[in-house]
Amino acid sequence: MAEITQRDGAWSFDGEAIRIVPGRDRNVHVVRQALGELTVPLVALAGVAYEPGRKSGRLRLRLREGADPLSQATGGKLPDAADPYQLPVDPDRRDLAEYLVDEVRQALILEQVPAGPCDRYVLPGPSVPISASAGDATASFDGERVRLDWNWKTEESKKSGGPRTILLPDLEMVEWVPAAGLENGYLRFITAKATATAAPKYDPHAVVLYGFKKDPLMALVAAAVMARMPHPGAPAKALPAQPPAPEPVPADAQPAGGDEGEVDHDVLLRRLRELGDLHQSGILTEEEFTTAKQAVLRRFSDA
Repeated sequence: MAEITQRDGAWSFDGEAIRIVPGRDRNVHVVRQALGELTVPLVALAGVAYEPGRKSGRLRLRLREGADPLSQATGGKLPDAADPYQLPVDPDRRDLAEYLVDEVRQALILEQVPAGPCDRYVLPGPSVPISASAGDATASFDGERVRLDWNWKTEESKKSGGPRTILLPDLEMVEWVPAAGLENGYLRFITAKATATAAPKYDPHAVVLYGFKKDPLMALVAAAVMARMPHPGAPAKALPAQPPAPEPVPADAQPAGGDEGEVDHDVLLRRLRELGDLHQSGILTEEEFTTAKQAVLRRFSDA
């Protein structure tokens, strides 16, 4: 067992997973406190490193692309203090940090964990129900629907429509963008029916983020929603094979040896039964069956 405990939290590795426990110090970021304890399976890891610094070092996990809904939602844009996959390390704990790195790296080699992207989420993401208040709204998610409740900072035209509820099956994409410099950030829920997107300030499907400490809590809501949406790297479902095209109806269904132009009603009736069987078995579509049947019936009328 490799283990290291610091003010920001404790990491331990048992050969199969890294257990991350946030610290209890009041200066530990609210995102780490809200996430609570995390278990990162070896299969979710692309690597681990100890990064030395002048005053202190840092342990950093590198996750496989698509393994974690939180990393997928934030795109590496979480502030360092909020990132649960980083741990500041005091100088006198450097040896412990490097030992943990060596143990994890050896396990990755022994288990031959691929470094490529995942086609499913290995980590479950934040638990639900979940709610966060930041910017101009409170965003809540219960596992089935997102609800946006506006506050006094909300633009009046957006607030006038009342709280917004978005069902999970209607969602096509979730975007979380942090505030940067003088630019506000936002959390936006894009639905399949959306034909145009207004600026977040006016968009009733978006929360404006002003760059305050609690903004990253909205990333937890985004991650909880994304964890329950189809994985972006999942293989596409194969379309069912198309049935073979039906054989054309003979232009002159007539008995062997019959006179030219003479039509045998028994042959035509048998053909109608065959077409019905093909339609019932799914080989012929409704349109194909109707077209073929009408062709046979025209032969009856010509007889």
